[in-house]
Amino acid sequence: MSAVATLLSRRVLLAAAVVLLSLVSLPAFAAPVEPLVTPQWLNENRSNPDLVVLDIRSAIDGGGAEAYLKAHIPGAVHSDYDKGGWRVTRNGVPFMLPTVAQLEKLIGETGIDEDSHVVIVPAGVSATDFGSAARVYWTLKAAGHPAVSILDGGLAAWQAASLPVESGQNPPSPKIFTAKSDDSLLAEIEAIERNVNATLLDARPASFFDGRQKAPASKAYGHIPGAINLDSATFYDPATNKLRSKAELAAIAAKLPEGPVVSYCNTGHWAATNWFVLSVMLGRPDVRLYDGSMVEWTADARRPVASSRTRWDDVKKALGFGS
Repeated sequence: MSAVATLLSRRVLLAAAVVLLSLVSLPAFAAPVEPLVTPQWLNENRSNPDLVVLDIRSAIDGGGAEAYLKAHIPGAVHSDYDKGGWRVTRNGVPFMLPTVAQLEKLIGETGIDEDSHVVIVPAGVSATDFGSAARVYWTLKAAGHPAVSILDGGLAAWQAASLPVESGQNPPSPKIFTAKSDDSLLAEIEAIERNVNATLLDARPASFFDGRQKAPASKAYGHIPGAINLDSATFYDPATNKLRSKAELAAIAAKLPEGPVVSYCNTGHWAATNWFVLSVMLGRPDVRLYDGSMVEWTADARRPVASSRTRWDDVKKALGFGS
């Protein structure tokens, strides 16, 4: 064999080795990961060793650990959205995004690493319940996880499809997860104080936005000045306990101004649904979630708050007829 032929042969072998190595190193979720998956898809794929079915039921949906122990999707692990560490208190403000170290510990101990395809399973009973799934989805994405989905309709849809459930506990197999923080998903309070060039989108019901109600942890009634109101429940179909169709979501979102958006609510829970719809489902660029929301904003009385609350609202509260 000539020197040229030998050189060519080596190059072919080297190229083949590179291709083979790249194929071996591809994660199991190399195919596009859908943000919402159906019960049928999950049932067909739940035997995949790289799939982590994450049941997040909590007191928010009337469930939690006891409900999980009674019935859950086979193989699912449970991490209580309300108690499991998905939201933490930082600088005296509750329900905030955990630190990088806390995220790595939480996600790894749940049995998730970078090669996992995580399917989040809410109860599937209300718009507020879906907010739990959207907030966990956002948290995983903020930590840099590449493959996350939500079970469309949650456990309720799974059971409605007459798919199998099991009881008992599935202890997670801890893994090492290294976070790669995606700061483009998070709005910090300093940026909002500087009046960033973005639409402030309040995801709460109108009664909170107007100042007739407030969350217990908030120090004042009303909303951040300049914000517009779009109740996150608008994107949800209570008849099916699922998000509305993509066409319906797009029609609702079309009413919003163009440009960057900061989604907020009381604690970044309802706001997660608006973020998920705009950023993930509709692919709108530069949509951020303000996790501190009104609880953090009102913690300092020097920050301005706009409100339509009247003295009559205060009288009704004093008489026990309002909040």
